[in-house]
Amino acid sequence: MSGVSRIKEFNLPDLGEGLAEGEILAWLVKVGDMIELNQPIVEVETAKAAVEIPAKWAGQVRSIFHPAGSTIEVGTPIIAIDTDPGAGPIEESTTGTPSADLPTPSAASLAAVEVAPSEGAVEPGLIGGPAPGGRTAVLVGYGPRTTAAKRRPRKAGVPAQATTAPAAPATAPAPVPVPTAPVVAAPANGNGHGGTRTAGPVLAKPPVRKLARDLGVDLAALTGSGPLGSITREDVQRAASGTVTAAEPLTAVAATTAAASFGADREQRIPVKGVRKLTAENMSRSAFTAPHVTEFLTVDVTRATKALDRLRGRREWRDVRVSPLLLVAKAVLLAARRHPMVNSTWAGDEIVVKDYVNLGIAAATERGLIVPNIKDAGRLSLRELADAMTDLVQTAKAGRTSPAAMSGGTLTITNVGVFGVDTGTPILPPGESAILAFGAVREMPWVHKGKVRPRQVTTLGLSFDHRIIDGELGSKFLRDIGDFLTDPEAALLAWT
Repeated sequence: MSGVSRIKEFNLPDLGEGLAEGEILAWLVKVGDMIELNQPIVEVETAKAAVEIPAKWAGQVRSIFHPAGSTIEVGTPIIAIDTDPGAGPIEESTTGTPSADLPTPSAASLAAVEVAPSEGAVEPGLIGGPAPGGRTAVLVGYGPRTTAAKRRPRKAGVPAQATTAPAAPATAPAPVPVPTAPVVAAPANGNGHGGTRTAGPVLAKPPVRKLARDLGVDLAALTGSGPLGSITREDVQRAASGTVTAAEPLTAVAATTAAASFGADREQRIPVKGVRKLTAENMSRSAFTAPHVTEFLTVDVTRATKALDRLRGRREWRDVRVSPLLLVAKAVLLAARRHPMVNSTWAGDEIVVKDYVNLGIAAATERGLIVPNIKDAGRLSLRELADAMTDLVQTAKAGRTSPAAMSGGTLTITNVGVFGVDTGTPILPPGESAILAFGAVREMPWVHKGKVRPRQVTTLGLSFDHRIIDGELGSKFLRDIGDFLTDPEAALLAWT
């Protein structure tokens, strides 16, 4: 196999949703590493989510074109892989042009050359399957080839015997040298994970990197105890507790971090990109496109709180995460069934009413606000809904929410009560017609059965698109949610 056919340049793929660029968060491999097909090689952040991109070929990493932190356009080469490293050294110059000492390839040998797919091409296979190292390839559409190999067309007027391999384009990025160092063994952690890590690109998730910045911990100085030697939150916290002494309290570390973050003008400039940039664009478009109306309702949720306590006490629910948000979600789903127009989209000349509810739950993460949704949540039982919400929250906190989980939402809940806020006037996610703000549950004086008693009370705020939902419909929808939360057991018997 010739050197030209052996070296495959992997372009940053189109990650979907019409996104044109992505930021390289971390390289999961380094120059010289042997990699396997479908092995995650790089973590890339887009405006939708952080995803791990798997390798399209097995082989050896020859070059890494862009370091971590670079923002790359879709279709730009990011890594070069030698697909046949056992065939011996490649006699090529630094520009990628074959050496003059190499023999001229014949027409038969050129016919056997497998050429990498054209820029932007997507290949099927191994969707979401297990990858080497115990990881899972989360990017759809990359795996083994299922199409026949193609040849580059020869230039007109050039004899077949005199044809030479084309030189690398002048615009090809120069490889970024990646330092190497001896492998350092990492002790097994409490979860049974052990690992090794080589110096160079540090393996750590975005929330872990932010935690390290906040605590003033240098990730490059740590030995990771996670999978593939990645650094975990526990590693960072142990390092922070070991370096901060009585003579150097946490306030000193915070002051150092603040001094590093702000310039001489005592101002800090934070680039607007990724999730925050997309959120800003969506909220601005929604706020100035859909005419918003917000209504409020204060509700006595004492019976709902007691119902949750009884639910937690049942044997089959003891290992399930149960919170007031679960009952709010169920109330929204049942109210949407009674008032289908609330679960719709304004499409210019028509209103599209959905017979399914993809229930969005707004989540504040290290990367910004995201709104993943539970697909067809209206068909789930209460237990299935609880499990789906638990999985959604855990995935969002880990920074692993996929773009597919954040698209297609039809109705949203934002739980501002977890921050101690009574309620708010939320802005609609684009394409949706209603969003409910669930406020903090507080013990307050309340008139109950003719007497003032301490009761558990919360305030709901419903924003809706007045092009679709008029005051009557919005009020009835909000009233039904309030009725359910006032007495959920009676509502379940009456409505289902």
